[in-house]
Amino acid sequence: MFDWDRIDTVLLDMDGTLLDLHFDNHFWLEYVPQRYAEQHGISLEAAKKELMQRYRQVEGTLDWYCVDYWSRELALDIPLLKAEVEHLIAVHPHVLDFLELLKKAGKARVLATNAHQKALELKMAKTRLGGYLDQAISAHDLGLPKENPAFWERLQQQVNFDPARTLFIDDSVPVLESARAYGIANLLCMLRPDTSQPARKVTRFPAVTDFRPLIDDLKSGPDVLQHGKQPVG
Repeated sequence: MFDWDRIDTVLLDMDGTLLDLHFDNHFWLEYVPQRYAEQHGISLEAAKKELMQRYRQVEGTLDWYCVDYWSRELALDIPLLKAEVEHLIAVHPHVLDFLELLKKAGKARVLATNAHQKALELKMAKTRLGGYLDQAISAHDLGLPKENPAFWERLQQQVNFDPARTLFIDDSVPVLESARAYGIANLLCMLRPDTSQPARKVTRFPAVTDFRPLIDDLKSGPDVLQHGKQPVG
């Protein structure tokens, strides 16, 4: 799939890529409306309708991903509610094996997520993924979401990567388009971010349903595994 000899850095999305998006979909589409309805004394149907409108108004902006923003807007303790359903947080199949192989191959493993720092902290504590990563960067630290091409310039100031020698994996087509506009050479889309739903069809980018093909691809290049550079970060 990729020429691993020409890749030094692997940038990785979190929700829908490393982690099952089922948690987030259930939380925002079912659990938050349920608690919002209870808090405000309205029907679940009315709560869902109102929240969908609010979500759409800020979709793709930093506020859309901001735990503090939604806590203020909805008068709900969003971090507390996330903790109440944290048992749904799960790592996608083959992720840990892939990250371990990247380490052996000497590739820098950098998490680049739109998730708010509080959500990132909760998920890292639940999954222990931090031990498999060299760096973890939240878009909230940089002041821009990944959908904004300027995000990547700010990321590059934090992470020393060469766009021409970088692979970026995400489940969001708009985010991948943003990365392509910045010049990241190798891009990959995850087709099944939520394992409770069927795989999507994506034609704009190379795509896989899980990390198994990447593991096989990386293993097929023994020179990479034997002579890769050391991770950065």
